[in-house]
Amino acid sequence: MFGLRLPEIIFIAFIILLLFGGKKIPEMMKGLGKGVKSFKNGMEGIDDDVKEEKEQEEKEANK
Repeated sequence: MFGLRLPEIIFIAFIILLLFGGKKIPEMMKGLGKGVKSFKNGMEGIDDDVKEEKEQEEKEANK
């Protein structure tokens, strides 16, 4: 993971805890989770659109 070992990860987590405090971190993670979920849903929508276009092109080619 980017060449980070356990001590570096612990140090970064400690700095984040100092900067944002214990109460803000769960709120930030909740927002991050919602963002990732929204991104995944958007990507699935794009995949569905691409599949529909390919199916339509195949139907037109077979006519």
